[in-house]
Order: sequence, then structure tokens, then C-alpha cells
Amino acid sequence: MKMFNRILITVVVAVFIALLGIGIIVPILPVLATKLGASGFALGLITAAFSLSRGLCQPVVGNLSDRWGRKGFMVVGLFIYGLVGLLVPLAESVPHLVVIRLFQGFGAAMIVPVAMAYASFLSPPGEEGRYMGVVNVAVFCGTGFGPVLGGYFADNWGMASVFHMMAGLCFCAFILVLFNMPACSPIDRPQRISLLANIGLMLRRRRTVGILLARFATVLMMVPTMAFLPVMMAGWPGSSGMQAGLVITCRTLMNAVLQYPFGALTDRSDKVVLLLSGSFCMCAAVALIPLMNSLGAMIGMYLFLGFGEAVLWPVLGAYAVEEGRNLFGHGTMMGVFNLAMSGGVFTGALLAGLSMDGLGVRHAFWATGGVIVILCSLAAYLIRSGENAGETGEEKAMVRSLPPSG
Repeated sequence: MKMFNRILITVVVAVFIALLGIGIIVPILPVLATKLGASGFALGLITAAFSLSRGLCQPVVGNLSDRWGRKGFMVVGLFIYGLVGLLVPLAESVPHLVVIRLFQGFGAAMIVPVAMAYASFLSPPGEEGRYMGVVNVAVFCGTGFGPVLGGYFADNWGMASVFHMMAGLCFCAFILVLFNMPACSPIDRPQRISLLANIGLMLRRRRTVGILLARFATVLMMVPTMAFLPVMMAGWPGSSGMQAGLVITCRTLMNAVLQYPFGALTDRSDKVVLLLSGSFCMCAAVALIPLMNSLGAMIGMYLFLGFGEAVLWPVLGAYAVEEGRNLFGHGTMMGVFNLAMSGGVFTGALLAGLSMDGLGVRHAFWATGGVIVILCSLAAYLIRSGENAGETGEEKAMVRSLPPSG
């Protein structure tokens, strides 16, 4: 257990440092892209490029981490993130930013999904929500404090300083994992079933499809609420990068503070009810954000958005842990789980970008909110119907009957 605690603490600290470095560029990257001539669609494409490469790599990395161990993947991913921080200030056009973000997505596939696989493996039955909540605290604290630091650095020392700070933080996390993580990380079990066979099984299982659909749906609003916020606030009198960072920080810190208590609530409550409650709160916030016209009102709405997300994240994380432990392997499940997240960000980026260019910023938020409500309701139905059908025993037998991978 001491080894496991050391691993969990190292993972959580490394994720916090890495996400802090990532968070500081949130209020700055859209402004930099706009200065390079990016349209609304191009802003969405820059985000989509990151999500595309991250999404495609995550299942492969997760499946391989079930076989080879996880440390090496985290080390490489953190090093790539450090390089990205050095490369972004050198970009001279929107295509340059797109290529750099593709490279960053490849590194991202090796950080948070692998960290989630660690926490998934270490969590005892019945405490999945708590353990995933701990990792989520690191994620949201990092991304929460990051935008404020990013806005402060940009206002005082220019945009390039923000990306250099990102590089320094990610290289620190790289050193922490390299020297403090055991060379041979414990693996949940030998994973010999091929990735494609596992994905095929997931797609035949209603409960798993519902979980993945919910993960996809609940991140559709990332681009409107993150990338478009600084652009929308730029039209306000006296607006600054610091203010946009503060709004984003309030949301993520609200999310972080509530992760562990809502994780404990998840472990003893009906997860489908929590899923629906959180998704409706989140959609209401997304629909109301374009109507806010002052800093205080925007902060209040983003706090409400963070509350809705805080209800959802431990629920979906706990579901993914159960699926990984019982059927697919922790790394494989977390890889596909995060692929669904990347798919949602990618789709949301394109949907929001097209809505913004064609109908305006407000419609980008409203269209996204409506789609989220529909998809989350369908996801809840699939999860509940799968549980009522008693799929688990049948699917375990199917896993045992699958041929091993080559």
C-alpha cells in the first residue's frame, strides 16, 4: 500500500503541475490566434486539432499501458508538453498553431488518461468516485489557477512569457515522474485482448455505450465556454486577459472544491439521477452565459456551470472504473473513455465555430446546450436499461471467449 500511495501522490502532483502549465494558456491562445488572422471556424479548428490527435492516440496508449506499465508514457507526454510551450511563441500563422496543437494532443494522450488508469487500478470497490475525485481535484486546480496566472503574465510580460512558463512547469512535472515513479509500475492484469476486440465489445454493451455517450456530450461546451469567452469579453469596456482568466478560474475551482464530496456522494447514490441532475444544471448555465453583461454576473454563471460539472465528473469516472475493472482493463477503458471526451471537444469545436460564424456567439452557446440535453438523456436511458438487463455477467463470459491479441 505504501507503494500505491507513493504512486498516487506522484501522479496527482504531476497532473496538477502539468495542468497548471496547460491552464495558463487558455485565455491567451485564442487571442494569439486572432492576431494571426483566425476566424471563428479557425479558432474551433485549433482546438479540434488537439482533440483529434489526442483522441486517436488515447485508446492505443491505454491498451499498451495495460501491457507495458504506465511510467514511460507519462514521462514522454510531459516532455512533449514542455516542448509545445517553447514552440507556440514561434508560430507565424494559423496553420503553424494547428500543427503544434496536433503535436500537443499526441503528448496529452499519455498524461491524464494514464493518470486516470493509475487511480482506477488503486481504487477499492465502492470507492471509485472518491479516487477519481482526487485525480479530478488535481485536474481542476491546475486548470483553475492556470488562467489567472496566464492573464497576469500576459498583461505584465507579454504573451510569449505565458508559453515559456507552461514549458517550465511541464518540464518540472517530467522530472518529478522520471525520478519519483517506480521504474516498473504495477499493472492491473496482463491485458492480452486486442484493442479492436475490446472496442467491439464496448459498442455491443448498452451500459458502456451510455457512459461513453455521456462523456462525449458533457464536453461539447468546452469550446464555447473556454475559447470564445475571451473573445466575447474583449468587447466589454475595460476588459483584460486577467478578467477572462478569473472567470474561467472561478468555474474550475468550484469544480475542484466539490470533486471529493461529490465523489463520496456518487459512491452511495443513484448515479443515473446524479448524471441527469448535473447535465441539466450545466445546460442551463451554457444557455444563460451569452446573456451576461458584467464581470460579476459572468463569474456567478460560471460558478453555477462548475457546480453542474462537479456533479457529473465523479459519476462518469466511477462508471469508467467499474467497466475497466470488470471487463476491459483500466488503461484500455480510460483510453476509450478519454477518446469519447476528445470526440466531444472536437465535435463541439466544429459545431460552435460554424454556429458562431453563421449565427453569432449566442447561438453557438444555445445550439450546444440543446444538443447536450438530448444526448445526456439518451445516455441515461442506455445506462439504466443496460443495468436492468444484467449485462455484466454475459459480457464477462464474452471477454473470456475473445481470442488474445497478436
